Amino acid sequence: MDIDERQQGAITVVIPQGPINHLSCESFGKRMKEMITQNLGRFVVDMSQVPFADSPGLEVLVDVSDLLHHSGQSLKLCEINETIREILSLTDLSKNFEFYQDTGDAARSFLA
Repeated sequence: MDIDERQQGAITVVIPQGPINHLSCESFGKRMKEMITQNLGRFVVDMSQVPFADSPGLEVLVDVSDLLHHSGQSLKLCEINETIREILSLTDLSKNFEFYQDTGDAARSFLA
């Protein structure tokens, strides 16, 4: 899985390219854990290029969310597609995340 990054002010926007699944979840999880230590949790995951996530993919998202939660933060997801949003809702996992329409809204949430 390719993971692009760009800065939006003081916030790093992480853009995974492709599904978060059993093939990519290990590299994705490792990169997210690096981001937590490098940016003190001040990053946003732009999900616009993620078509789906399977069970291992969901697990890694929850693991990252749990790590952030221990430091008083939450995992901010934006531009998430309806399929993934529905899966998170049906599995009652959506409470683990903050959802935003776009990266600008998500980045501004750090100012509140």
